[in-house]
Amino acid sequence: MDLHGFLKAIARRWPTAVVCLVLAIGAALAVTGLSTPVYEARTQLFVATRTGDDTTQMNQGQSFSQARVQSYAAIVTTRQVTRPVVKELGLRTTPEELASRITATAPLNTVLIDITVRDTKPQRAARIANAVAQRFSAVVERLEAPKRASGSEQTGKSRRSGADASLVSLGVTQEAVAPAGPISPRPLLNLVAGVLGGLLLGAGLVALRETLDTTLKTSEALGEFTTLPGLGTIPYDRNVPKQPLVSSDEHSQRAEAFRKLRTNLQFSQVDEPPRIIAVTSSVPGEGKTNTAVNLALSLAETGLSTCLVDGDLRRPCVASTFGLVQDAGLTTVLIGQARIEDVMQQAGARLSVLASGAVPPNPTELLASARMEEVLRELADTYEVVIVDTAPLLPVADTLGLASLAQGALLVVRAAKTSREQVRTAAESLDRVSVRVLGTVFNMAPVHRGNRYGTYGSYGELPAPRVSHPRKEAAAATPLADEK
Repeated sequence: MDLHGFLKAIARRWPTAVVCLVLAIGAALAVTGLSTPVYEARTQLFVATRTGDDTTQMNQGQSFSQARVQSYAAIVTTRQVTRPVVKELGLRTTPEELASRITATAPLNTVLIDITVRDTKPQRAARIANAVAQRFSAVVERLEAPKRASGSEQTGKSRRSGADASLVSLGVTQEAVAPAGPISPRPLLNLVAGVLGGLLLGAGLVALRETLDTTLKTSEALGEFTTLPGLGTIPYDRNVPKQPLVSSDEHSQRAEAFRKLRTNLQFSQVDEPPRIIAVTSSVPGEGKTNTAVNLALSLAETGLSTCLVDGDLRRPCVASTFGLVQDAGLTTVLIGQARIEDVMQQAGARLSVLASGAVPPNPTELLASARMEEVLRELADTYEVVIVDTAPLLPVADTLGLASLAQGALLVVRAAKTSREQVRTAAESLDRVSVRVLGTVFNMAPVHRGNRYGTYGSYGELPAPRVSHPRKEAAAATPLADEK
């Protein structure tokens, strides 16, 4: 999928992306609201080496401190430091848990140690940081004291002398103070993370659905997939169940689409125009009956004598669409109970309808019979065009026998509903019985807002005539009373 295709998929599946974005932002806000604030207090220590006034000794002491300061930082989280702090401040925690909230770092080429303490209360974080710094200084100075002075901790005076004997001295350069605000949660950062996460999640789901979705979304994709000519694209209309028929004086997008289908069908077969055309689809629900009915109406509108045959003997719908009688029709003729002219019904000046008749127990055998071929030939001799509405190809075998008797077939494909595999199987089925597929009809295609090109009411509407006023140079436009 290229970038253009991906952007079109995002536009087509924008509800998925919006839902993911809303959920991610909601999750970020929930995390922010439910998280306990954490505060961070920081103190800093300076490590000095006890030397004399000699410059050489001072430089050596500086190098000594820099070499050992990294090791000092690792002592901050040991039990020698944390256990006395817990006891001194009366904290309700363990030394190990306190150590997990303490961080000590020593910047390179310096003799500084930064101690950071995190806690849920700002004042307590500052107290713990200062207590850790004091205890840490005492531990380091004791460890760096000569062995002869390490045992002189019996009294306060001897402890001071032991500290004086230490090779290093730690001083606080910055005491910890209560932080003004928490370091977490960070509402803005969480919101940004939620937005980015929602966008990535939405894009991922759209890409996944596009990968798993094998339906055909556009007529161009259908043409590239089947290599069959696309004779028409019928836009989706929510009013079709209530008003399935397109009237001759209607100028809607759907009406114009059927007229375009009629024109493309006539021009695509100029040398050998088919007289008997079967209209079928891969599976039910693709709109084949509606396509057959309105194509027949459109052909009759041009003055061609047209016959519409309901060849779907399992779920016939043609008679009910026109409000005609269904009990007598094709099956009545096939079993010899009536002649064609006896059961033929009129649906217009140039349109005759042969209903299905009673539903038989063996539709496949009837439609593939020699008598069916005779009926179609007789209809072709009487009418200029015969449109046969057939059953779907994949669920039943009725259409294969009937389509082989026709001179061409139209394959109806429903937008975003029919899968590629269904279209491929249907086309291969027709090819195996040597049926000439005239082309495809892409049905129930989405209508893009703002794209009114091709509707009679906008593109085909005649401009208003100009009426000149004898006293004015400018012309005023007046609308026509009736649309053409």
